[in-house]
Amino acid sequence: MSAPGPFTRNVGAVDFDEVVLGALDTLPSELGEFMSNIDVVVEEEPPAGMPLLGLYQGVPLTRRSSYYAGALPDKITIFRGPLERMYGDDPDRLRREIRRVVLHEVAHHFGISDERLVELDRY
Repeated sequence: MSAPGPFTRNVGAVDFDEVVLGALDTLPSELGEFMSNIDVVVEEEPPAGMPLLGLYQGVPLTRRSSYYAGALPDKITIFRGPLERMYGDDPDRLRREIRRVVLHEVAHHFGISDERLVELDRY
C-alpha cells in the first residue's frame, strides 16, 4: 500500500447523500411544510464552465400564482465533486459546507435572492 498523495481526500467518513438529507431534516417543520413540488438531487459535477456548489432551478414560492398548476417540480442540485475537492480533507467542514449549500438553495426556493442572503449574512 502506498502513502496517500497530495490530492487524497478523507471523504470516506462522510456519506454525502445522508448529509444532504440531514440538512433538509434540520429545517424547522413550519418551513418544511411550505416546501412543495421540489426534488433535491446530488450530482457529481456542475455543467461545464459553471463553478457551482449547488443550483436551484424552478419558480420560487414567492412567484407562484394560479398559473403554476401542473408545473414540473423545481429542482435543487448539490454538486458532490466541487464540495469534496474543496472541503474533503476535513470531514466536519465538508458536512458543514454541504449543509450550508443545501440551505442556501432552499432559501432560493423560498424566493430569497443571493443579495438578500448577503444582507442577512447567510451567503
